[in-house]
Amino acid sequence: MLSREQLIAEIKKKRSFLCVGLDPDLDKLPDFLKSYPEPIFEFNKRIIDATRDLCVAYKPNSAFFESYGIKGLQALIDTCKYLPKDTLNIIDAKRGDIGNTSDKYARAFFDESTSGMNFDAITITPYMGNDSVKPYLAYEGKWVIILALTSSVGSKDFQYLETEGGYLYETIIKKANTWAGADRIMYVVGATKSTEFTNIRAYAPDNFLLVPGVGAQGGSLEDVCKYGMTKDCGLLVNSSRSIIYASSGEDFAEAARAEALKLQQQMAEELEKAGI
Repeated sequence: MLSREQLIAEIKKKRSFLCVGLDPDLDKLPDFLKSYPEPIFEFNKRIIDATRDLCVAYKPNSAFFESYGIKGLQALIDTCKYLPKDTLNIIDAKRGDIGNTSDKYARAFFDESTSGMNFDAITITPYMGNDSVKPYLAYEGKWVIILALTSSVGSKDFQYLETEGGYLYETIIKKANTWAGADRIMYVVGATKSTEFTNIRAYAPDNFLLVPGVGAQGGSLEDVCKYGMTKDCGLLVNSSRSIIYASSGEDFAEAARAEALKLQQQMAEELEKAGI
């Protein structure tokens, strides 16, 4: 598992704060991989091998594995075991349920002895409150990444509702900060909400932010850094489709590396500008 200090050190070493999202879709995988016994794992393995020196995190999305039943779950277990130890390995599961159920979800993704998986972090939907988050924090050294403000069109349905403590997403951040510190809690903030980053930093000045939406969804890396970067970087910018599906041919891994390299080089420039 990667601590906050280790994550910051990797960012400085690799000159990158890139998180590669692993969203394997059998319909989009190169045809030649489909003859392999485990095409999903083979796809992930080659993407990881091609990008591991350019990123500091990986984020498998559990839905893209669970949808294939037992074979998909095995591919997720195999992927988890293959992920590099010097990257922050996030399971994008967006779980959120009562304490007893959350305890089982936490065990599924954090306890290798029972499930075969040992991720460093998990994305959580916080709307059932403290007792739905505590079971994950009970695992020492593990990160909880709480949905705060998303890039989705539907974010306006609930996240901007006004409460006594401000918008609902602001209330969530302020409340969640009482559950654990910036060494255990991150927040998901969509890249298309870049102008909100200044406001979010008022409530979460030191927390890392997991930022999807750069690239295919239209978010600007430059704006995200302008409004959201801290002295320790404080950002993990996720890119999935634009990297892993850069090519549908036998050169898919090389194409993925080329796209990841473009982002890494841009990130290196932003780190340099910030004096990191």
